[in-house]
Amino acid sequence: MNRIYVPVQNPEEIQKLKCGQEVLVCGKLFVARDAAHKRLFEMIQKGSKIPIDFKNGAIYYMGPCPEKPGEVIGPCGPTTAGRMDVFTPMMLELGIKVLIGKGKRNEAVKEAIKKHGSIYLATFGGAAVLIQSCVKSQKIVMFEDLGAEAVREIEVEDLPCIVAIDSQGEDIYEVGPRKYAQNFR
Repeated sequence: MNRIYVPVQNPEEIQKLKCGQEVLVCGKLFVARDAAHKRLFEMIQKGSKIPIDFKNGAIYYMGPCPEKPGEVIGPCGPTTAGRMDVFTPMMLELGIKVLIGKGKRNEAVKEAIKKHGSIYLATFGGAAVLIQSCVKSQKIVMFEDLGAEAVREIEVEDLPCIVAIDSQGEDIYEVGPRKYAQNFR
């Protein structure tokens, strides 16, 4: 199984990955959801400097459950990526190379992924405790007042994902059903 290390040192490596491939993600991810994306968008609109370097980074759409004593983080499954579609081209402009969430993305996001040579990975809804075990550290890096929606930096080891949209725009949510249907003809 392929491993993706983030931040991405060689963008050509992720561009070799194809729709449907299973991958393990290792390294530092930024975590952000709707409210954080909206604030980042507003900062950019105002011309404010973003205090985080997103270049060649990864963003995971997730809001963790509270951690229990002794835990690094609480259960932390993905949230629906489509809710961030309006902000995704902006995040790719900031240098993000790897997007991680669950569910379909719109055509504008697919085009932006192709334009920037990025990829979208899907991870597994309902596997929040499994994903929690992959997180080795976490800290809030922006918008602490947003609580569970604050921007975090987490370090992960072997986070299981599937390439949902590759850098050529091939989309598992379109390809998968077609392949499945062929088995019944």
